[in-house]
Order: sequence, then C-alpha cells, then structure tokens
Amino acid sequence: MKKFCLLALFCSVVFAVKAQNTAAPGLEQTHSQFSVNLAVLGNSNRSVAENLYEEGERYERFGDFDSAAFMFNKAANEYKQDKKYNLYGTTLIRLSNVYLSQANFAEAEHVVLKQVLRNYAKTGSKAGQMSAYQQLGKIYLAANKLPQALWFYTQHGILAQQLQDKNAFIESVLGIASVKIKKKDYLLASKDLNTAELLSKNANTIQYNQIIKNNRALIAEKTVSKKG
Repeated sequence: MKKFCLLALFCSVVFAVKAQNTAAPGLEQTHSQFSVNLAVLGNSNRSVAENLYEEGERYERFGDFDSAAFMFNKAANEYKQDKKYNLYGTTLIRLSNVYLSQANFAEAEHVVLKQVLRNYAKTGSKAGQMSAYQQLGKIYLAANKLPQALWFYTQHGILAQQLQDKNAFIESVLGIASVKIKKKDYLLASKDLNTAELLSKNANTIQYNQIIKNNRALIAEKTVSKKG
C-alpha cells in the first residue's frame, strides 16, 4: 500500500513538473509548500516515515519551522502506524523542539505531556521517559517556569542514575545549573558546574566543556553587572 502511495505521489509530481515547464513565459511559477525530494522517494529501501523525517530535518535547517513541524508530525504518525513506538517518541520530541524554536511553549509542552510520556509509559521505556523529562526541563526553562524546570531536570537526573547513563546525568546537572543561573543563585550554579566538570573528567568526555565554560562566563558577567 505504501509503495502504491509513493508511486502515485511520484506521478503527480512528474505531471506538476511538466505543467510548469509548459507555462507561458513571464508567468510566475508556483510551488507546493511541501516540496517532494524525488531522489529520496526513488529509494524504495526507505520507509515513508524516514522520508518524511528527512524532509522535516531539511526544512528545520532552512529555518522553515512550520513546514518542519508538519513533516515531523506526519513522520510520527507513520511510525505509530508501523508500531515503531521508540521512533514515534523520538520524532515527537523532535517536533516539540521545533515548537520550542518558535517559542511556542504551549505546543511544545503539549506534545511531550500528552503524547511522548503516554507513549513511553505504555512501552515501559525509562530511557524514553528520561528524554521526555529533559525536554520538559528545556521547555520550562525557556518559558521561565523555573520551579517546573528544576523538578523535571531533577527527575531526568534520577532516571539517568538508574540507567547508569553518565552523559545524561551530566546534562541533568547542567540543566539544573542553568535554572539556578536564571534564579540568580550563582554560588549554587557554580557548584553544579564544578560537579559537571568533575563528572565529565571521570567519564573521559570533553563534549560539555564549552557549555561549562560559557555558563561560567555568564555567571561572571552577571556577578560583575550586579556589583556595578
């Protein structure tokens, strides 16, 4: 059925291209809002969901967040129909990120609370729940809902410890530090950054070094301006 749909979609695009090529000179060419990548559609080894997800990534890179949200939502629905619930959840988190990029906090929150968490509760995936908690921490931090952000980053860290996921735990500590910086608890935030730095060294990773450095610079800037 999916191959038939792809074939029908391919034919419709070909006819549209032919129609554009025969348009009268000087007339403005019109394009569908959601263009189809023929090279991708021609790859029968890829699923419909994968194609839609890739298109969503492409739109997101170009800053077309409305189109990206449309594609990620379609991809998520396809994954759900295919009963690929882990990919369904991760795609929804990607959709939530798009809404977050638009400062559409209500939609970003709704996707995680009403769809992502329910999905992972149903499948019993602690790793999925951990990712959802981290996403909610990001959303509430951006929305300046600091008590909620702190709570979800803390839950994120608890699950990271249970799963023995060192990187996820470091990220939870950094998230908590960001909340404390916004709350102007600079001393406590600095302690969290020191903890994150120590954890990074113990985990033999340098991927968080720049984040730690940037947050320390932000604290220094805020502290100086406060004294001034």
